[in-house]
Amino acid sequence: MVRSGTNVWLLSSLLLSAAPLSTRAGPVDEIKLNFPVRCELGSTCFIQNYVDHDSTDQVRDYQCGGRSYDAHDGTDIRIPDMAVQRQGVEVLATAAGTVTAIRDEIDDISVRTIGRAAIKGKECGNGVVIDHADGWKTQYCHLAKGSVRVSRNERVSPGHPLGLIGLSGDTEFPHLHLTVRHLNKIVDPFAYEAEPTVCGSGRPIWTGLTRDQMKYRPREILNVGFTDRSPTMDLVESGEAAKYPVGLESEAIAAYVRVIGLRQGDQQIVTVRGPDGVILSEYKAPVLDRDKAQYFVASGRKRKDAAWKPGSYTAAYSVSGSDGTVLRRTFEIQLDAK
Repeated sequence: MVRSGTNVWLLSSLLLSAAPLSTRAGPVDEIKLNFPVRCELGSTCFIQNYVDHDSTDQVRDYQCGGRSYDAHDGTDIRIPDMAVQRQGVEVLATAAGTVTAIRDEIDDISVRTIGRAAIKGKECGNGVVIDHADGWKTQYCHLAKGSVRVSRNERVSPGHPLGLIGLSGDTEFPHLHLTVRHLNKIVDPFAYEAEPTVCGSGRPIWTGLTRDQMKYRPREILNVGFTDRSPTMDLVESGEAAKYPVGLESEAIAAYVRVIGLRQGDQQIVTVRGPDGVILSEYKAPVLDRDKAQYFVASGRKRKDAAWKPGSYTAAYSVSGSDGTVLRRTFEIQLDAK
């Protein structure tokens, strides 16, 4: 499971505890939210987890898919890897309001390294809470240590920089966890006033996003690339894979793909071809026996000749499900003669 912690966050006397999803209860003042990360959704950042709409121990996002986890009370917006995080990705205020709480001293360390006991009561990590008009509040979690740029009681405008995406609190990957509340009830910004048992009901309260960006994607590709060594999930997540490019004299060529949201029954294939179109390597992953929040596959081969042939090397990745091919990506690398 790829998850961030629920945002239990004690700051001074402020306690924002999880509450039921907001449901239709007559006319209310509706807020419009700017996207809270300076990135392009679906290209340079991705939704890892949506709000969980299921009140039991099962999981259901607003489209009745599994892109969430039990009791998840926010939207997780992740960036591709730690190399992008180190460049600095801004977190922005979604709407005008007043900052009511901040935290900025939690180290950026994966919870897999320090354990959940070390961040008990501080699962949100570094973050900001903003009080908006008409009973609306937003909370921004997992910011980078020392990056918070606002003060308590400060008035902010939509798009005001709050800090940078980090790895603080209960998280294993760099992302922003955004929680939206109205009258202390959790709101899914992709499905405001959704009917509890109706898939795809409700309406988005985002502004400035295109229809394509707001489109629900059951599966998404996070990373693709080539490297001259055996790739691993950790190598890609750290951003270190780019430090090992393929050259004509490299010992190996390997293509890798990291994807989120795979479903039970999905079959993945990665095929690498040389400049002449001949298959150099191919990997067919086992058919998935359950849904996967995140998955990593790679295919490659070692060099057999004195050098690789100059030209274009192509990798094709595909996912096939019960409805045929449901995801596909082709990418290439050019090896030029010296």
